[in-house]
Amino acid sequence: MQVLKKKVCERMCVCAVFDSEQGTAHFAAVHKVFGASNASKLLLRIPAHRRLDAVVTLCYEALSRVRDPVYGCVSHIFSLQQQVIHFFLLSHLNYYIIFHFLFHFLDFFMHN
Repeated sequence: MQVLKKKVCERMCVCAVFDSEQGTAHFAAVHKVFGASNASKLLLRIPAHRRLDAVVTLCYEALSRVRDPVYGCVSHIFSLQQQVIHFFLLSHLNYYIIFHFLFHFLDFFMHN
């Protein structure tokens, strides 16, 4: 892996952002999922000032695909959507409970 990394980085410096211990693990995931050549070709087509964003995105998707080969990051997005729906319903349920309590509370005092 190190040899491949050095070979790619000597040829094209778009992989220079992977120069750290964490970067090496990220590069390994990107290489496994997309292939180093494909990733470097993709990064070369992106303007230099946007490349870091693209690398972060590639790494996130690659690491997600290593964890979940079928869904990748979509499983994480789905999980977040489910949490949003859960909290939305929970907040509406709380609102309903409070409204219902206040309605009966006021009704009790109005009739007594």
